[in-house]
Amino acid sequence: MTYSDRKYRRSPKTTPLLPQKDSNFGHFEAGFDGASFSGAVFNLSTTIVGAGIMALPATLKQLGAIPGLIVIILAAMLTEKSTEMLLRFTRASKSASSYSGLAGDAFGGFGRTLLQACIVINNLGLLVVYMIIIGDVLSGTSSDGVHYSGVMEEWFGQHWWTVRSNILLLTTLLVFVPLVSFKRVDSLRYTSAMSVALAVVFVVITAGIVIVKFINGSIAMPRLLPKLVDQASFWKLFTTVPVLVTAYICHHNLHPIENELRDGSQMKSIVRTSIVLCTTVYVATSFFGFLLFGDHTLDDVLANFDGELGIPYSSLLNDVVRVSYVIHLMLVFPIVFFSLRLNMDGLFFPYAIPIAYDNRRFFSVTAALICFIFLGANCVPSIWDAFQFTGATATVSVGFIFPAAIVLRDTHGIATKRDRLVSWVMILLAVSSSTVAICSDIYSIFNIGVEA
Repeated sequence: MTYSDRKYRRSPKTTPLLPQKDSNFGHFEAGFDGASFSGAVFNLSTTIVGAGIMALPATLKQLGAIPGLIVIILAAMLTEKSTEMLLRFTRASKSASSYSGLAGDAFGGFGRTLLQACIVINNLGLLVVYMIIIGDVLSGTSSDGVHYSGVMEEWFGQHWWTVRSNILLLTTLLVFVPLVSFKRVDSLRYTSAMSVALAVVFVVITAGIVIVKFINGSIAMPRLLPKLVDQASFWKLFTTVPVLVTAYICHHNLHPIENELRDGSQMKSIVRTSIVLCTTVYVATSFFGFLLFGDHTLDDVLANFDGELGIPYSSLLNDVVRVSYVIHLMLVFPIVFFSLRLNMDGLFFPYAIPIAYDNRRFFSVTAALICFIFLGANCVPSIWDAFQFTGATATVSVGFIFPAAIVLRDTHGIATKRDRLVSWVMILLAVSSSTVAICSDIYSIFNIGVEA
């Protein structure tokens, strides 16, 4: 270990969260010589494609097909640029091997802690929502005194193991606990590949239904442009921005994936491949979902798959879509959890050795987070309003504000004029979208209160 490495380990603002392949602590497992290109692509793609994919068809409903697809592609390009800048500034910094370390290098201990807090808030909110969705789909949910049956109830009837809390407990013990116990993100490459495949399955099924309905003449022409009837409908267009801004968030897992690579120089190609793959899935999901349901597309298009689709075997296809999506979320869970655990550990144990080398701390932090997420999903059955607030603040900070701020800070003097211009655009987009989203949420809450 070099002098700079030893100094880096002692620094409170850049304490390494991630063990390196050349670390004097040794390897995670005997025989591990680094992650592969394909494994890294699948892990990064799974980080990107989470629950947000189901909200994208609704963005086309608001914006129209042409503007909606254009902004999805533009968001992908902006994300690719922000991740490229993060990786470039990380290499320029000799003391940063993690996102929080890079923030600490630019802004000191406060910047590092603030970024870690944003990642923790974002990931905790995501994982609680994932578990709530899993419970809703498998066990059902109740709203206004009406119970909507889940897949397990429809198939097997009401039993002790189809009760929501018991299904979530079984899912936690049998699926989540084994998957989050891995100390290397590369260990999740196969489950990540399956997760991406299930997202493709959703696209294929939706496209197949559209083609069948197109052949029998029951598909209407999609609305190509936004429908503007008054001032309220104009401002409603901006509520889609947070969905698009957060659709590609993967920045918190860049460094864990890069640090395990067999060849770190491949990371730029890995990011580009993942974003192209995810953009293809996003465009196809948005287009076919909007084409299938039109102006009846719900905010969560999964909710549209609970009735007659107008083709044979509608009930079977509805179940396949819902179950495959639930399994997809189960496999996304450990990838998001990985960076959550790293940053939670960094907040509470900033001077300690990497968590992967301390078994007691690793399993204690893991158990505490799993319990918190499980209790949150059971005690707070509907947190969409709160989740929108965290998404409009913590999420855009992780994905756009911090990368842009690091570039503008430019402690190593490597930022170009183009970097600075893109950074100001990212900050403007993030701040404006967050402001509109928060104001819209506050207005909705007070409006509901007045109507009540």
